[in-house]
Amino acid sequence: MSWLLLSSSLIVLLSSGAILGAALGLTGLLLLHFLANGATPLAINASWNMLTDFTLSAVPLFIFLGEILLASGVSKRVYNGLTPLFARVPGQLLHTNIAVCTLFGAVSGSSTSTAAAIGSVGYPELKGRGYNPSMVVGTLAAGGTLGLLIPPSLALIIYGATQNVSIGKLFIAGMLPGLMIACAFSVWIMIRSNIGVAVTPLSKDKMNWGEVRHGILQIWPLPILIFFVLGTIYLGIATPTESAALGVVASIVLGMTWGDLTRQRLWEAFKHASLMFATIGMILIGTVILSQAVSLLGIPRAALETISGFGLGPYGILMMIVIVYIVLGCFFDGISLLLMTLPITFPMVTSLGFDPIWFGIIVTLLIEIGMITPPVGLNLFVLSSISKNEVDLPSAAKASLPYWLILLGAVGLFTAFPGIILWITEWL
Repeated sequence: MSWLLLSSSLIVLLSSGAILGAALGLTGLLLLHFLANGATPLAINASWNMLTDFTLSAVPLFIFLGEILLASGVSKRVYNGLTPLFARVPGQLLHTNIAVCTLFGAVSGSSTSTAAAIGSVGYPELKGRGYNPSMVVGTLAAGGTLGLLIPPSLALIIYGATQNVSIGKLFIAGMLPGLMIACAFSVWIMIRSNIGVAVTPLSKDKMNWGEVRHGILQIWPLPILIFFVLGTIYLGIATPTESAALGVVASIVLGMTWGDLTRQRLWEAFKHASLMFATIGMILIGTVILSQAVSLLGIPRAALETISGFGLGPYGILMMIVIVYIVLGCFFDGISLLLMTLPITFPMVTSLGFDPIWFGIIVTLLIEIGMITPPVGLNLFVLSSISKNEVDLPSAAKASLPYWLILLGAVGLFTAFPGIILWITEWL
């Protein structure tokens, strides 16, 4: 009966065009009212506890930080500073897209913000130099996904805050996988640049180490910002929320002194961040109500017992969960998918004996896959729009396919060898 009411309510409400947060919350209230003896007051308490959670207050701050960097034009300076470093590497400036997305992800925390910030600079620059437009969009879409995994990550913050998992450990665990995937992206770019139709302009000039040195020195303020955001957490100086606040202050100072940030642009960034968090906050409230209901009714445990009856074993069940995330990633954006599914998948996975920190990285990778999976791959939409539809959505999806496969391969690798993710947290 619980599953029937849960599934039918979600299907009816979502198909009616209801806001996702409202659909999730109303479903939770229906479950509490009809199947939990009218325990709807629990939803109020759960919502209040979530909204007053100190850790979760880092989310709007990191969103604001990303919007400030986007408005200040800092991404353009970083992009131009790193360009000479890759000018003579096979694949040339396509590597710049991955490298700058990696650095920008270390202060932004948002996949879409990273793709938009770097894409607005990288696409017109590389297209003007004669690079294949689809290849450019593919690298930018893939590089943008790194903003969700490389700390600080909105997905990891929300995962940790809602499931009571250490955000600091999640940040530490996400660093090596993020760098490994960034390197894998660059390796594919090098392979692709040497096979098939040319995707980069011909260049026979030698590496100018003077330009490289000048370019790297030009971006010296960025490591300072990264220290404020990540260094303070790793050194135990600040909590994730406090580091987010430090990052906001540092980004404002950096944007006004090193970038092109004005008071008008800062206000616009604040408005955009407020609207984005209002959307996420609505989903958070709906999620916590649904989570309270499914937990009280024991739905995850019942689902696990049913699936276990098929004789699949822990990894078979995990594979089913992975497939569900990939399919749902075709229709929901990353944060919405995370919040919508965690009330059921988290207790199922942890009851099977999987580490919650490991699962946080895996589920973030699955969300990254969704960011470049049509028809609702947000990074594809953003970059198709930036290209003014010169690279349409199908072409962008096709260009992103190799990186999609790399991300999927990373899920398999980290599942087979979870120590890649967990070794540093166990060592610490």
